[in-house]
Amino acid sequence: MNQINPIIVELLAKRGIRGEAEINEFLSDKPQKTYDPFLLPDMEAGVDLLLRAIHGGKKICIYGDYDADGITSVSILMEFLGALTQKIEYYIPSRFDEGYGLNSGAIRNIFENGAEVLLTVDCGSVSYEEVELAKKLGMEVLVTDHHSITDVQADCLLINPKRQDCRYPFRELAGCGVAFKLVQAIQRRADLPRAAINRVLDLVAAGTIADVVPLLDENRTLVKHGLHIIASGVRPGLNGLIEGISLHRETIRADQIAFGIAPHLNAAGRIEDAKVAVRLLLEKEPKRIRRHVEQLVSYNHRRKSLQEEAFKKCCQIIDCHLQDRKFLVVYTEDVHEGVAGIVAGKLKERYERPAILVTPSGEELKGTGRSIKGVHLYEVLKSHEELFSRFGGHEGACGFSMPKENLPQLEAVLEEDMERMLDENPQLFSQGIEADMKLEGSHITLELAEALDRMGPFGSKNPKPRFLLEKTRISGQRPMGDGRHIRFFADCRDGAQVECVLFNRAEELRTVLYGEEPVDLTGTVDFQEWKGNKKVQFTVEAVI
Repeated sequence: MNQINPIIVELLAKRGIRGEAEINEFLSDKPQKTYDPFLLPDMEAGVDLLLRAIHGGKKICIYGDYDADGITSVSILMEFLGALTQKIEYYIPSRFDEGYGLNSGAIRNIFENGAEVLLTVDCGSVSYEEVELAKKLGMEVLVTDHHSITDVQADCLLINPKRQDCRYPFRELAGCGVAFKLVQAIQRRADLPRAAINRVLDLVAAGTIADVVPLLDENRTLVKHGLHIIASGVRPGLNGLIEGISLHRETIRADQIAFGIAPHLNAAGRIEDAKVAVRLLLEKEPKRIRRHVEQLVSYNHRRKSLQEEAFKKCCQIIDCHLQDRKFLVVYTEDVHEGVAGIVAGKLKERYERPAILVTPSGEELKGTGRSIKGVHLYEVLKSHEELFSRFGGHEGACGFSMPKENLPQLEAVLEEDMERMLDENPQLFSQGIEADMKLEGSHITLELAEALDRMGPFGSKNPKPRFLLEKTRISGQRPMGDGRHIRFFADCRDGAQVECVLFNRAEELRTVLYGEEPVDLTGTVDFQEWKGNKKVQFTVEAVI
């Protein structure tokens, strides 16, 4: 470990990564941490079911979700199983007409269309009644999923690392990760070439990053290898999207997938039809690829416009009527359903408190919520589940349907819950941005930036390390982007001068940025790359 920067060793130790073997695995460009797919419950029986169906000429329908994880999961299995049988199709429900997960109407349609095997991805673990209907109609059912099982478990073959009886060493796979383990198991059982599964790792990487699961353990292995596959350019549809949104596949990073590729894949299901994204990922013909890319770019522009409009409207409601609320429950009649979750997340960030956006949905109300650190949204809402007709979620996000008359009671009980939590922890709303460690200006070098980059891919449970520069003086201010952003130099205590950039908050922090007093800066050490040249910079997140 002598060659590893001591700052990296200290940061990894704070994240529980210690010892030469563990550190080398974490930093490896081609990590090896992966597990036997047959350790997942029902994997062996699930593989047997699918191989029997393929050999028997039975028609298989893959049923997925309309988000990027579901889209990539469907695409993985359509590509892999489609090479073994032509009797295969897929179904993705409409966000607007059907909602998340299995529904009885879709199952009847799938059966009437001739399907004999129903294979779910990224959904189905608690769809007990819908699975019973499929079985009653005569279909065999295999559910693959990664969501927590918080209700009555479906009575069928169920491959899910979050099952209580699961012995699999890693529980945090995305839906596409579980789909990949199924593919991996079939490849081993049927003695197929490894190339058949390696080529879908690009989709696994995209879906895993998009679904914001922890980028640790086996997920790091899948994502790192998947990024190499993306860079190699084996998938024409994905290449077309990357080029269409002005990215470069040879140097693609996790954050570019999270903030570039994933929103475009998600936009299909948010605005119109998720199948457009699946068609793109499976397409090889250049003209059709261009048409699909144009559709996704158009959907994403529409999504942004609807999102900005809805966010402004919700902020006005909060600022006028809900300023004193500890738990924001915002009712509005005209927010597009496809952007409600994003808007709830932005409200949570702006007001630093849990936020639920409630909109009409037929005879009922539909709610979408996002939560702050320290408030387990699923547990809070679970304690009031008698108010909901349908409810699901996890620690940071939730969704529900409820009778209209229950809204005032929901607002009241959530406010009471938050007041009690704040009594127990008065700092709940003032967590701020914490630094992993302090640095002197002379520590911030291109070598450190490149070493830190090896700690990626960054994302959930593996954020970019944040550093504190204390008592710096600011000079050389250069506003950018109509004054929203700014570049400047931090003149540090040890005499070093560090080039800094601050995005979106230049006007808000103008007084401090142009003041005479020394300031503390919290941010990340990054590098810019332009035409083969690299330059270190400090990306500022907080100025105190």
